[in-house]
Amino acid sequence: MMTPRWRFVFVGAGGILLIALVVAVGQLPAVGASGLLHPARHRVMSSPPPTCQDETFSGDGLELKGWRCHASAERRGTLVYLHGIADNRTSASGVIGRFGRRGFDVVAYDSRAHGESAGDACTYGILEKRDLYRVLDTVGPGPIVLVGTSLGAAVAVQEAALDTRVTAVVAAETFSDLRTIATERAPFFFTRGTIARAFELAEQQGHFEVDAASAVVAATKIKISVLLVHGAADSDTPPDHSRRVLAALAGPKRLILVPGAHHNESLRAAVWDEIERWLEDVLRDPAPGGQAIGSRAASHR
Repeated sequence: MMTPRWRFVFVGAGGILLIALVVAVGQLPAVGASGLLHPARHRVMSSPPPTCQDETFSGDGLELKGWRCHASAERRGTLVYLHGIADNRTSASGVIGRFGRRGFDVVAYDSRAHGESAGDACTYGILEKRDLYRVLDTVGPGPIVLVGTSLGAAVAVQEAALDTRVTAVVAAETFSDLRTIATERAPFFFTRGTIARAFELAEQQGHFEVDAASAVVAATKIKISVLLVHGAADSDTPPDHSRRVLAALAGPKRLILVPGAHHNESLRAAVWDEIERWLEDVLRDPAPGGQAIGSRAASHR
């Protein structure tokens, strides 16, 4: 039989555990907001590729560390590479070599709150598109092509809705809007109330509106050619995100669904070959104002 002393100990321990549980649950919104605003930061550990040099770009009130790379063939324009969440500019290495040989200067930089760039909070396109606008102020004349993956894809789409200097966009594995993707990715033990409170805290701490971070809303304002790429087996950002953006796009558009590809796996060698062919068609037939429309870009898949 349990003595009064041990009964008191067990009851007390149970009370402490209950209090700890209540406190932990109460902290979940703060944990969620922090995870949303502060993705893992991975420093750049490699030197610039042979055609590139380190450069500091002036973003919207902060400095962005990046590379400016020169075309290794006769120059045709500029390609700006935008990396995904918790990544940095080094993932542009293959793009730099491939498109540099095709006459494109390439700019790749660490997004705010990523890599070696300044900034404490990721805003999923709200401030990132302002940063990108200022980066584009520094590029040479000619067509400007934005190539983005995941977060970078959503930033590219949001920028193209506002900046008439952009000629074409390649958006791989974009999210349609921040509220939807963050809700889908929230841990199973986050209730609707927890998620809603996490969004409120993120808005207060990050100084932006969650619902304003929307590629699908931006897509309704885009008239230039957009190529969407998505892995058919992507469970992190399901293909329906790109399908929603595709449906909203007002200009020439195409979606490539890559069989068996999960998140960050859709840009395979054969897909890059298709991207090159698509881009050649887009640039071959420039529309008034320096933008471009091509017959292949208008098809769907």
